Amino acid sequence: MEAIAARDLEVLYRIAALASGDGDARTAGESLLIELMRVFPAESGSLSLLNPHTGYLEIVAQHGLPPDTGDFALKLGQGVTGWATLHAKPLLVPDVSADRRYIAARAAVRCEMSAPLLYEGQAVGCINLDADRAHAFAETDLQRLARFATEASRTLHRLWQLERLQGESAQLETLVELGHSLVARLEESDLLTTLTRSGRGLFDARLCTLHACDPAQKTFELQAWSSELSFADAALRRDPFAAEHSMLATALRVNRVVEFQDLTGTAGHGAVDLPADAELCSMLAAPLLVDGAPAGVLAVYTNRPHRFSDAQKRLLAALASFAAVALHNARLYARVFQSEESLRKNQTLTTLGLLAAEIAHEIRNPLTVIKLLHGALGTDFAPDDPRRRDVQVITEKIEQLEGIVARVLSFARTPAVLHSRWPLAGVLEDTLHLLRAKLGQSGVQLRYTPPTRKFTVEVNKGQLQQVFLNLALNSVQAMPHGGTLSVACTESAGAAGPVVHVDFTDTGHGIPEDIRPRIFESFLSGRSDGTGLGLGIAQRIVKDHHGELVLLATSAEGTTMRITLPLARA
Repeated sequence: MEAIAARDLEVLYRIAALASGDGDARTAGESLLIELMRVFPAESGSLSLLNPHTGYLEIVAQHGLPPDTGDFALKLGQGVTGWATLHAKPLLVPDVSADRRYIAARAAVRCEMSAPLLYEGQAVGCINLDADRAHAFAETDLQRLARFATEASRTLHRLWQLERLQGESAQLETLVELGHSLVARLEESDLLTTLTRSGRGLFDARLCTLHACDPAQKTFELQAWSSELSFADAALRRDPFAAEHSMLATALRVNRVVEFQDLTGTAGHGAVDLPADAELCSMLAAPLLVDGAPAGVLAVYTNRPHRFSDAQKRLLAALASFAAVALHNARLYARVFQSEESLRKNQTLTTLGLLAAEIAHEIRNPLTVIKLLHGALGTDFAPDDPRRRDVQVITEKIEQLEGIVARVLSFARTPAVLHSRWPLAGVLEDTLHLLRAKLGQSGVQLRYTPPTRKFTVEVNKGQLQQVFLNLALNSVQAMPHGGTLSVACTESAGAAGPVVHVDFTDTGHGIPEDIRPRIFESFLSGRSDGTGLGLGIAQRIVKDHHGELVLLATSAEGTTMRITLPLARA
């Protein structure tokens, strides 16, 4: 007995040592089974684990059994192994021919014993040993096997925990890499492709899709997907479909991650969005929300029955949050680029208008002289003199030219009727909101100090926003390696009444000394890609609003531009 106890201690030690090896749980299970086959007079044996997704016992290691034995799975309660697992009790069958629970895996088996693998009182698997002689195992053997199974369950659990931690570490690393990748990508199509590819890889899935939704129309449309090579893209529905019979819409309706374990059964019946692929078995879908509004659904599909864990649901929710942030940023970038393009077009049009006004103004002076001299020439010819008609034509054309010049000059002025009363903070904050993505992309921190009280100005909102955008973008371009843009509002007393100052201060390289006195001149620029129009146009707009735009300070530490506007009277 002492010799058996000593041998058992050695076996328990070797089982525990498997947890510190380099192998995984499956390799450890095979080593465990070989170790137990040496201890007992067994000709065959198997290690089965309970599949949490299917609820079946599946053989993960075997010795001495036919090669195809591992191809079938046992229900809980089925066979000697299933009974021991279901009841969480070891079981000895001295003579299998006398026990109806026995299911033959090998014809020569006459005696069988099974011990469940227990963790926190729950059976997670079973160890099974067979002998070709009836009564080959005794009750003491069953007790020893149960002790070994207890230690084996601890060892396997440690290995499962290690595998889970390694898997979660890899997932976290993938998410971090994905986050960096998303920050660097601006094109929405590239972002979505990267997201679906990462989603399929993280879940080892057959397919990952991202559908955008139109809440107003209550429709969904496929935007991006990633699939296994064997998956036929033709199985995907490309045209928009109604949310009424959509499985994906469930995630948005309940506003959380949803799971469908059996797509081949009633879960997928009548679903218009289910891909036409017979291999798809289970699906996990997460809603995408942008600024709290539904934007789409991210879904992964497996080609095996799968019960998704809480950790996997949290992982998909995190990936969906990445997708929502990426979509939001991509759209903000697009709006900023559109604003910049619109600003450039507005600058060009404004410049053309100013040039036209200057030309018209220069034409009007000699035209006035021509008109005065023409009227004093005394050209009252006889009615039948052909020169009389020529003089009439000249007079008409002079008046026509006067009308054209007057219209051009009138058009060039800022129409006062387009001015209305606006809270300055609202105009400024709307502009800074458009710039958030641009500032983030450029590594520029925004420091905005809201005014302490409500300042109301009478302005053309679009033109004032154009001035704010121009100054802010100039500041960003002066900080190519990042920096800080500060925006602040202050009040003071002006000659004609109270005024408000809006200061844009950057930490850039400053304005070159040789061009500081001329920064408001048209076509003067300190950048190789600049047009030299922005500040000149901005100053004209501010002047049309009875205000002033000045360079308050500039040096190698940064620049401050100040806009001064009269406050609207109560």
